[in-house]
Amino acid sequence: MQVKVIKKLDGIVDRTTGRVLSGRLRVCAYCRVSTDGEEQLNSYESQKKYYDEKINANSDWSFAGIYADEAITGTLDYKRNDFMRMITDAMEGKFDVIITKSISRFARNTLDTLKYVRRLKERNIAVIFEKENINTLEMSGEFLLTILSSIAQQESESISGNVKLGLKMKMERGELVGFNRCLGYNYDSDKKALTINEKEKEIVKYIFRRYCEGAGSTIIARELTELGYVPPKGGKRWAESTVRGIVRNEKYKGDVLQGKSFTVDPISHRRVANRGEEDKYYLEGSHEAIIPAEVFDKAQSILAKRCGARETGRRKGNYSRKYPFSSRIFCGFCGAVYVRRNLYSSTPYSKRVWQCMEYVKSGKTNCIESKVLREDIIESCFAEAYQLLCKNNKDVIKRFLERIENLLSDDKIKSAIRKLQEQKTQLETKLDSLLNLMIDGTIDKEIFKNKKIEINKKIKKADEEIERLECQLRDERSFDDGFKKISQFFKSKDANDESFDKDVFEALIYKVIIGEKDNDGNCNPYVIRFIIKNGTEDNFQSRNDGIMNTLLEEDNLILDFESFQKFVSFNKQENGSLRKNLETKIRVKVEMNNGI
Repeated sequence: MQVKVIKKLDGIVDRTTGRVLSGRLRVCAYCRVSTDGEEQLNSYESQKKYYDEKINANSDWSFAGIYADEAITGTLDYKRNDFMRMITDAMEGKFDVIITKSISRFARNTLDTLKYVRRLKERNIAVIFEKENINTLEMSGEFLLTILSSIAQQESESISGNVKLGLKMKMERGELVGFNRCLGYNYDSDKKALTINEKEKEIVKYIFRRYCEGAGSTIIARELTELGYVPPKGGKRWAESTVRGIVRNEKYKGDVLQGKSFTVDPISHRRVANRGEEDKYYLEGSHEAIIPAEVFDKAQSILAKRCGARETGRRKGNYSRKYPFSSRIFCGFCGAVYVRRNLYSSTPYSKRVWQCMEYVKSGKTNCIESKVLREDIIESCFAEAYQLLCKNNKDVIKRFLERIENLLSDDKIKSAIRKLQEQKTQLETKLDSLLNLMIDGTIDKEIFKNKKIEINKKIKKADEEIERLECQLRDERSFDDGFKKISQFFKSKDANDESFDKDVFEALIYKVIIGEKDNDGNCNPYVIRFIIKNGTEDNFQSRNDGIMNTLLEEDNLILDFESFQKFVSFNKQENGSLRKNLETKIRVKVEMNNGI
């Protein structure tokens, strides 16, 4: 048997015809610089000039153009417009060879490098890397390419790591890094400091005041739009997300939290919220505050409650304040919250109603007795009840307010905080004395270590107790503010005003219960019970049980009357058909909260 070797063809073979490409090869160049600094841009121009001269100087090559990207990172191919245009032209057969300085200029991602080289190889297009002396059409090309492109990717990751370390060191020193636009503040890029914008700070104050009064983000956004204030990013309309973002922002109390997000890796450049995967840096007293700390903390407490449904995966609504009645109306039969609906929304007969969420989610069988109630009927019933309270029950309300005022005079919490702070100072002084004794050689390191652990435990316990009492004190202040507002409404509000006032409603009413079952088990869906705040709803757990007992000595029921309203109801008959009824009255009760 005789083996005859058929020699390979010299030159680049056309894979479609199997013939060596004759004539001059069409050669293009690709160059890139990764920053837009003056030095790098000069390098960019130098590269273009270099390849123009190099290609035209070779008699076997014909110039097919230069593809160049400036100030673009090499780790993201889709952000390099000319690179992607070059690949498209290659697939259309516009050139035979690509010449580039190095693998790192072509791509710093091993996967992308191999992907594009293989696609080009299938079209019989060579890529020549000058620095590494690699021609991708040669047999050893891909092996070397895999190794060297991995090194290029590692270099990119190393640079990214160094940059990230530098940013962390800046944040540890308390420097502002990557500051974005913040309503109410101006940023001095030279001094890296924040100064208050006097015009915009009034908008911020308005947002926090309305939020702490109980208004939701949607209502505040609507009010800001109506007042003609310009949103931080321009435009005419405020979004509820913008308002909520301002309420969350710790900068308004003079602090800065850095590291809220981080880049997952230097290849994808995907940025995600920091849930604890990376360090965060909190700068206290970084700049002048617009909002007092106690007001900011109160807003965060309200925000946490309103976000409760979202955090636990339940339907939003159990502490929302999108509308005055949101999260305040409950079903008297199943206990579920009522939600706002817009019936016949695309017709002239559109009606805003409130309905049991259990009925909405699971159907009528889960709450048979509940009924839909129009929003304007609930408003009218409250306005009528408020008028009766102001005209006929001023003495009851006055005694109630006086009793609450007496309960607010206790200053024991502040005294307890002062004592704990004194104890903490004494413990810290004792620790310093022990350290001096160890340095002098009076006690050994082991004794100092044990004593230090013991004292630090006591300091930690004092800190925890101080924090608990400060939270309780904030609750007291919140209760005090609410009491003053309620008192002001009762003393100054015009009793002849028959319209619904959302501020009066929010200040007075703890919850509304629709529907009632009597002692005999008879259900009446057309009963509205307005439960007046007793002042302990927000801080019931942190206050003395004796206070609650004092507030509830008298009968809880204040008013019980029938309000004449006209609305349609439907009742199911024995044969399964629905019967339409015209209702003319609703029973209204006003009660003092008894802790339910």
